[in-house]
Amino acid sequence: MTSRVTFISPAMSTSLRQARFDDGGSIEAGGEAGARAAAGALPSAARVVVSPSTRCRQTATALGLNGSEEAAELAGLDVGRWRGLTLAEVGAGEPEAVARWLADPASAPHGGESVEELCARVARWLEASLATDGRTLAVVEPDVVRAVVVHALGAPAAAFWRLDVLPLTATTVSGRAGRWNVRIGQPLDTAEAAQVPSAGGS
Repeated sequence: MTSRVTFISPAMSTSLRQARFDDGGSIEAGGEAGARAAAGALPSAARVVVSPSTRCRQTATALGLNGSEEAAELAGLDVGRWRGLTLAEVGAGEPEAVARWLADPASAPHGGESVEELCARVARWLEASLATDGRTLAVVEPDVVRAVVVHALGAPAAAFWRLDVLPLTATTVSGRAGRWNVRIGQPLDTAEAAQVPSAGGS
């Protein structure tokens, strides 16, 4: 049995544009329009899940993914007291803490969750998804997509910051017998692009 999960990053929001840690803000009008335009391009799925954030829920709605299930395990990185601040603001106030956080994936100077803890949490969800036959669509925070790729490729947690995730793109992982294949960053523009089989044939 092959399990396939397509992770969709949220539409553009002011916080994403400003490199601001999620402040619970809404997606922009242009982002919502882009999601609505891409709705017909999504493949059918046996299950739809969404990160419990405003921008992910709004993106899922704009994509026509009604009745999606919130998955707490796929919440974005908990950045504690840095929530709602930009990286520049935090860097100005706590430069040593930011440097430590970016260099050490086990560090959580903000009082929230470390990158290692996020990667482990997302990995547990992904491995459990192997029990689901067919495709799952998941609208999730960009840092969740990074954690998925890190786990699927068996990369060290330090690789987390080397991955860029654009708004409204799809990253698909397919798993069977403990092995994951990855297709990264597809634009949500055509149904064919979302459903082309991987080179590995899974």
